[in-house]
Amino acid sequence: MGGGGWAFSWGAQDDAESIGAIRAAVDAGMNWIDTAAVYGLGHSEEVVAKAVEGLASPPYIFTKCESCWHESGRIIRRLKRESVRRECEDSLRRLKVDVIDLYQIHWPEPDEDIEEAWEEMLRLKEAGKVRWIGVSNFNVAQLQRIGRLGPITSLQPPYNLLAREIEAEMLPYCAEHNIGVLCYSPMHSGLLTGKMTRERIATMDPDDHRQRRPHFQEPLLSRNLALVELLRAIGARHGRSPGEVAIAWTLRRPEVTASITGLRSAEQLEGVIGAAEFRLTAEEVDQIEGFLNQA
Repeated sequence: MGGGGWAFSWGAQDDAESIGAIRAAVDAGMNWIDTAAVYGLGHSEEVVAKAVEGLASPPYIFTKCESCWHESGRIIRRLKRESVRRECEDSLRRLKVDVIDLYQIHWPEPDEDIEEAWEEMLRLKEAGKVRWIGVSNFNVAQLQRIGRLGPITSLQPPYNLLAREIEAEMLPYCAEHNIGVLCYSPMHSGLLTGKMTRERIATMDPDDHRQRRPHFQEPLLSRNLALVELLRAIGARHGRSPGEVAIAWTLRRPEVTASITGLRSAEQLEGVIGAAEFRLTAEEVDQIEGFLNQA
């Protein structure tokens, strides 16, 4: 929803489509939105503000600090306390809210400043600027370091069928320390939706950085598209899309509080909303595991 023209863009995006997607999701029962200041260099937060304006029951809003940008558009990593506070004030202004429901450190960079940043996050919470504080993309050692200063509400890591690194240590640590897990990219940036084809990847917007990622290229692409067909077959038994199966796979873990799904339009909601209540059987989980072990 940040649109094009910045380093991690998914290509051009129509704001009216974004606003329609958010409102359709809220109407369907979704009650939170995750964004970040850096998405579209501030633009995504402005779109969210327009989408929730006037809603009788607005959703919770989660956003992030740390990834700043130069006037040229170059992204800069900052975790000094004055930067964290300034970013919070800027996000409050763009979002047009008095308090941010969940404020997160986007990346632990620079690593040497994470304690300073966390101390400032605790101050923002104490001041009532934010209700809860969490982090994104931290490892266990970094969680341990900041956890000594004050409690961590949540962790936002990547997690999907093609990115399972958090299973070994991260998920058990979060369970032990009562840290909620909001996993992102459950459909691996759209690759597991069932709508991504070789032809579509080959003709992506040149501004879309996904086509340059390894899982969107050979030799991994053929295996990944075969995995999607397995997800499609499993979903067909239940009237669910491959994307809903992929999301449900992340939600099978009790440590995972929620799974972040992205929409470009209200129409795309149909391919993900069913995952909120759909659960895979043990046999289906084993079937997917068997494929991954053989691939």
